[in-house]
Amino acid sequence: MTRKPKQRNPAGKLSHYDERGRARMVDVSEKAPTKRTAVATARVVMSPAVIAALPRNPKGDPLEVARIAGVMAAKRTAELIPMCHPIPLSKMEVHAEVQKDGVAIRTLVRTTAVTGVEMEALVAASVAALTIYDMCKALDKGIEIREVHLVRKSGGKSGDYQRRTLR
Repeated sequence: MTRKPKQRNPAGKLSHYDERGRARMVDVSEKAPTKRTAVATARVVMSPAVIAALPRNPKGDPLEVARIAGVMAAKRTAELIPMCHPIPLSKMEVHAEVQKDGVAIRTLVRTTAVTGVEMEALVAASVAALTIYDMCKALDKGIEIREVHLVRKSGGKSGDYQRRTLR
């Protein structure tokens, strides 16, 4: 008797699984290109001493290096996330702003393609945050990366999404 593999997606709503529950890349060949945008954020929480040292970092300006790292990461998302489609990016922004308890990161990614850019925005925010950690870890290994999430997205079959504040 052959056992049917346990289905990992009983609701049938996760698109990255086939009918047998195996991971797969979604076939987007029948979809029409549309304008798509995604915004993601991350927070890097650090001590006041580390925040004060940011302008004097011997490796360079951590915020500028993080901005460049985020842009580069967004462009390579499909190499990092196995089932992600490589897509052309038409706009990519990473903003990093010093705040009283650390650094706030915000990314914006735009494309005209057959699939969305949520993963590119999230990868950019994550890598920018990791870059700030890397550049400041000599001062404090207890720096925390928090609250990486999608803020909003537009375009595509699933329509628009706006994150609600959880607090």
